[in-house]
Amino acid sequence: MTAPRSRRAKPNAAKSGAAKSSAAKTSPAGEPRSSATPPPFNPARALSVRVLVSVLAGESYAASALDQALTRANLPGRDAGLCTHLVYGTLRYAPLLEAALAPLLRGETPLKARALLLTGAFEKLVLGTPLHAVVNEYVNLAKTGFGPPALVNAVLRRVEIPASLPPEDTLPVWLAEQYRAAYGERAAAVLKDLLEPQPLWLRLTPAGRESLLAEGSELGAAYGDVVRVQLDRPLRGTDAFEQGWAQPINPASFACVRALGDVDGARVLDLAGGAGIKAAMLAASGARVLSVDRATNKHHAARENLERLGLEAQFFSADLTKVPALPPADFVLLDAPCTGSGTLRSHPEIKLRLTPDVVQEAAALQAQMLETAAVLTAPGGLLVYSVCSVTQAEGPEVVQQFLNANPEFQPEALPDLLVEAVSSGPGVLTVPLEGVDGFFIARLRRQVAE
Repeated sequence: MTAPRSRRAKPNAAKSGAAKSSAAKTSPAGEPRSSATPPPFNPARALSVRVLVSVLAGESYAASALDQALTRANLPGRDAGLCTHLVYGTLRYAPLLEAALAPLLRGETPLKARALLLTGAFEKLVLGTPLHAVVNEYVNLAKTGFGPPALVNAVLRRVEIPASLPPEDTLPVWLAEQYRAAYGERAAAVLKDLLEPQPLWLRLTPAGRESLLAEGSELGAAYGDVVRVQLDRPLRGTDAFEQGWAQPINPASFACVRALGDVDGARVLDLAGGAGIKAAMLAASGARVLSVDRATNKHHAARENLERLGLEAQFFSADLTKVPALPPADFVLLDAPCTGSGTLRSHPEIKLRLTPDVVQEAAALQAQMLETAAVLTAPGGLLVYSVCSVTQAEGPEVVQQFLNANPEFQPEALPDLLVEAVSSGPGVLTVPLEGVDGFFIARLRRQVAE
């Protein structure tokens, strides 16, 4: 699974305070205003709260809701950066902010007021926006229908984070325990790092690197061909993207492809291939790829992306809880649908919705799909199982139960994945630090019957 890109906030965008922006002639929803009179608050804050209302209600995911809202509002870059920073930052810190607000609220707080208070508390407590600016902006915003202005004024003036609340309180207790079990002594550093904005990672050709540098973009840390990039313009406006020299993919996601080893000239089944990002990376490595997914609507976007990259792959629609009518292959990749608990940096709303029951449901589905993948793996062939989750149930437990029931499969040591990883049962977990996601990856060899 490849995480959607989030728009990066420009330096100090979060501290724009109550300054009037060049987008002042928009309504709180980002629509054109009938009057030239600017609102008494930054429209970026109004847009942020509206997006958060939708996300907290479970109606949408942050990436899609924010992209749609920003497209409609057409805010200038500085305000778009502030809006993005407020949405993702508030979601990353939401459990901690909820705990700080709880002693100041009585009864059930309406969703709009809750979203506004969370955003205001994030600015005050995390970003350090001056109190007078926070109170002025959010009280004026409350007057447009987001909540009682007097309540907003009183709460935002008084709210503080108790010293007794550690950073792991930004996760539910049970999920923080999963991270501790996965990363041991590294867990504290991982949990802290998950609160940082998600960088943009691109798999670049040499021409792509040269093009981005020529345009003024900055290239940072690299894991092979996957490079951390700070663009000077939207990705789709870069020559590297238009020419097919750049593909967004997290280094941990690319590690799943590397786990198969040398696939040049080989037939590869990309199971649960989704939008075909890994299929594209396999094709770039010389593989003859057949990407299989139940959601046929994703195949169109995958084909368009492959055409942009100058690559080819085949697509097949099937429900992978059953064995499709396909011949086995020597290389099979199953990047199974999962809870996404390893992608909290780019999808922070997941931790607000995820429960242990949902994890168990995902694990049951993954176990079914792994049995299907086994049938589609030829004798002597290689099967790689991966999920972008750090829970024990979805990773090592699914694979260990599979190995217990299928002795013809044996775990193998993984090749160099380039990213840092720690052992986890019959596989490894990538370490989600500095923008890398948390993936469980296992490499299984099907023995040839004697």
